[in-house]
Amino acid sequence: MSVVIAVDGTAACGKGTLARLLARHYGFAHLDSGALYRLVALGVIEANGDPSNEADAVTAARAIVPSRASDPTIRRDDVGRAASQVAAIPAVRQTLFHYQRDFAKHPPGDAPGAVIDGRDIGTVIAPNATAKLFIDARPEVRARRRRLELQALGLTRDEAAVLAELNLRDAADRNRPISPLLQAVDAALLDTSDLGIDAAFAAALALVDRKVKEALAARH
Repeated sequence: MSVVIAVDGTAACGKGTLARLLARHYGFAHLDSGALYRLVALGVIEANGDPSNEADAVTAARAIVPSRASDPTIRRDDVGRAASQVAAIPAVRQTLFHYQRDFAKHPPGDAPGAVIDGRDIGTVIAPNATAKLFIDARPEVRARRRRLELQALGLTRDEAAVLAELNLRDAADRNRPISPLLQAVDAALLDTSDLGIDAAFAAALALVDRKVKEALAARH
């Protein structure tokens, strides 16, 4: 496996932003695994399927187009809810497991490493990752961030409703029987509740930099 930074955490905690910044800093490839499940969910919805139906979800998982990960459509609330449903289906996770594991082993663009963010990266996808982070923040802070994110996409939502949905998403992620959201025993915890983007990135970098530099040096 290449040099890999695993970034796990709760919804709207800032893990995606930090993962992108870390990837840019080191010149690594970046993969948002949550976007893959949202793409599956969107595929089911667009096919008028049922996100809780294994056959519908697996069909969508096999047909995802990763380049659509930047499509703001996948950030809709209904897609997020459906993503939680498809993510609980073992066959879907197995289908996407191979894509994520291959990304970790062979980052695209001949990149020297990969930064992958999600909910089971450090525990399932890349248990031997070079460095691991677990990002979290207080629920009310995450709800405010998600509301602002949706607002930037032209979607107006009540913050209380966003908080309620985040709490439901947390419960679903932590309690699903397969690949639940867990902090890996060797992952460094970073609470971003009271940190701006620059401070959070500086803290994340401080937690992984030594391991990453040692691993890069060892490759040469």
